[in-house]
Amino acid sequence: MGPRGILGPVESDYPAPHQLDLNLLRTFLAVYRSGSFTGAAQLLGLSQPTVTTQMRALERQAGRELFERLPRGVAPTAVADELAARIAAPLDELATVTGPEPVAGGRTEPVHLAGPAELLCTRALPALAPLVAQGVRLRVATGLTDPLLDELRAGRHDLVISTVRPRGRALSAVPLMDEEFVLIAAPEWAERLAERLAAEGPAALHGVPLVTYAEDLPIARRYWRHVFGRRLSSPAAVTVPDLRGVLAAVVAGAGFTVLPRYLCLDELASGTLVPLHEPDDPPINTGFLVQRPGSVENPDVARVREHLVSAARTW
Repeated sequence: MGPRGILGPVESDYPAPHQLDLNLLRTFLAVYRSGSFTGAAQLLGLSQPTVTTQMRALERQAGRELFERLPRGVAPTAVADELAARIAAPLDELATVTGPEPVAGGRTEPVHLAGPAELLCTRALPALAPLVAQGVRLRVATGLTDPLLDELRAGRHDLVISTVRPRGRALSAVPLMDEEFVLIAAPEWAERLAERLAAEGPAALHGVPLVTYAEDLPIARRYWRHVFGRRLSSPAAVTVPDLRGVLAAVVAGAGFTVLPRYLCLDELASGTLVPLHEPDDPPINTGFLVQRPGSVENPDVARVREHLVSAARTW
């Protein structure tokens, strides 16, 4: 076992973290978490050549290669994984202690929140209205999960509502809510298909227009695989990159779709949409609230995070 420094016990096969320059370690952690020198530069407010120079200096001090240079970004070596595991918590704690720089008027920085447009608009933003009334400022972005998580790693967001659990150590995630998926259509379609659905099962939907938010039919394909144990082969008749648009089209009679139940609760209750199938074991997807650790802690980020986690218990 190597010496114990302010950053904990370390092995002696390369210099202990407490023997390395603190600024270089901060830059290293930003590169490790963002996955690129460019992303780290954006996080730290440095130029990309400065980050590159600092990482070369750290590798010379450590006597080990820390990152494999890739065509796009970098990949950490095993030495980098070990170093990040040792320094991440102490550096994050130090960032919390030093705190954010105050802005004009004594206000904290806005909280940058991102996620699926329909979930933000129907659940998250209404839940956060009391915090906004108390002075919390929000900057909201919408998009697909994978690009949003990449942007989170690059420091563009503080929190992301994600439809998948992010991989790796760079991001921390807590379960937020479970989405139950339902197969639905307007009443006129349900009446027209009732006998065929009873006799033929999902084959009765062949030729019925399918409305979805993407060409690869991710939600519908998952439903077919989970519930019917077979592959969905129908192409989309309409694609709308917002589930609220999918909902509107199906309510108007455009065809059938699969949606999260939370999004169509009112329509199901009023009868403007009808379930075409109600399985005993519907497909469920867990959403996560994801935060990039290591950023300078804005107290309002913690308030928004805690408020969303609490509110999601009723969603």
